[in-house]
Amino acid sequence: MRTLDYLNLNEARVANVVTALQNLLADFQISYSNLRGLHWEIKGRGFFGLHEKFESMYDDTATKVDEIAERILTLGGTPENKYSGYLKVARIPEVSGVTSSHEAVDNILNT
Repeated sequence: MRTLDYLNLNEARVANVVTALQNLLADFQISYSNLRGLHWEIKGRGFFGLHEKFESMYDDTATKVDEIAERILTLGGTPENKYSGYLKVARIPEVSGVTSSHEAVDNILNT
């Protein structure tokens, strides 16, 4: 028995939901990657507090990524698993080389 049959869902009706979840997954994966980079690259004033906070944030994001991917599977879709695929649909840009605490926090607040 297919999962959608078990859940009494129509595949055509959930297709838009799966697409939206794929886009959300891409955003969360790029956000996760950005947070890891900020965690590794932050320097100077605020280092200790931000370093710890970025770790907490990317751990939370990783949990959400897994939950989104599992929901896609439940609805009969196949979650993307490559960053090249994420970058095609993500609304969040990749960030790298950010070492300033002000720029790092601004980046998070503006995405």
